[in-house]
Amino acid sequence: QVQLVESGGGLVQAGGSLRLSCAASGRTFSNYAMGWFRQGAGKGREFVAAIERGGGSTYYADSVKGRFTISRDNAKNTVYLQMNTLKPEDTAVYYCAARTGSYYFYSSNYGYWGQGTQVTVSS
Repeated sequence: QVQLVESGGGLVQAGGSLRLSCAASGRTFSNYAMGWFRQGAGKGREFVAAIERGGGSTYYADSVKGRFTISRDNAKNTVYLQMNTLKPEDTAVYYCAARTGSYYFYSSNYGYWGQGTQVTVSS
């Protein structure tokens, strides 16, 4: 079992920045590739970013590429999502997840999920 807890969400004006953190416990964090997903009001859960176990490869949704950066610190059992130049359409609940399947894009390949943290971007 892996327990995941997100933090760092909040209210920010358009153009601002937030840094989300996801702290893992219960099993060796470095064994898992990690991902961030989000779910806006009235929308399904969508892929945001992913990072491989050692941090050598990262992947981003087109909607956030160039604005968001995913990183990890395996010594701290933590994955981060740095969000810059935030837009109102980034408003969503953001979830971190530990991947247990083969492909980063699909939520079904992530076996462990946090409870989410709310990000609200005002116009």
